[in-house]
Amino acid sequence: MVGESGCGKTTTARAIISLDLPTSGKINFEGKDIITIFNSNNRTEKLKLRRKIQYVFQNPYASLDPRMTVADIITEPLIIHKLMPKQSCSQRLYELLKLVGLEEYHAERYPHEFSGGQRQRICIARALAVEPTLLIADEPVASLDVSVRAQILNLLRELQQKFNTTFLYISHDLSTVRHICHRVAVMYMGRIVEVAKTEDLFEEPLHPYTKALISSIPIPDPLAKKTRIILSGEVPSPINPPVGCRFETRCTYNKDQNCVKNVPKLVDVGNGHFVACEKTKK
Repeated sequence: MVGESGCGKTTTARAIISLDLPTSGKINFEGKDIITIFNSNNRTEKLKLRRKIQYVFQNPYASLDPRMTVADIITEPLIIHKLMPKQSCSQRLYELLKLVGLEEYHAERYPHEFSGGQRQRICIARALAVEPTLLIADEPVASLDVSVRAQILNLLRELQQKFNTTFLYISHDLSTVRHICHRVAVMYMGRIVEVAKTEDLFEEPLHPYTKALISSIPIPDPLAKKTRIILSGEVPSPINPPVGCRFETRCTYNKDQNCVKNVPKLVDVGNGHFVACEKTKK
């Protein structure tokens, strides 16, 4: 999921795990409405969902308890979900540390003794401890150095292939999205405006906002020429968004009354490529 800062990517992800409670709508996962389950008093069903959906937060410096050792951090989910007794967690702990590229002796250290990349590896190990079917990675490399970013991204790809786990990867760095993702959803002011296979989206973007995003990707060639799309107009207030298309105030297409009055629906234009724009033709 991509989009500019403040468009609602993280809010959407936090709503999935019920850290932010949505005011309306439904969130369906494996045929069940997540909101209904989290709003109920059924602790057993809530724990089942928590185990299946895990979260890797953006800031590894703030998402680990400084008073707990790595061993305690990673084994805590195993104990909460009653997957194994506490005295039997050591083997699973060492397996997870090895899986994310850490050593056994790291288990007795505290978070402040690690670099940012190592901390993010600990966060990933903690999330994988309960074998989730959906792993939400919310800009997991945003606060890391470029060389460390590559290590974490390659680690995520290896884990994706090894465990066949579904990833919801959230970022505004389109180069990393192209590297790791199979499908991409583009969000603008809380609405999905385009969804497509990664290569289709990058080779032939259809929504004017997507075109502007992709045109902003830097090319590592000083001699290459590329036309950037500079969006004009004002970004509407999220508190009082436009009645119709939310991109209408910055759109580069010829607008009419339908754009102003009607909310465009996501329409499949072929090959699983969805776009929410009445002016778009593939």
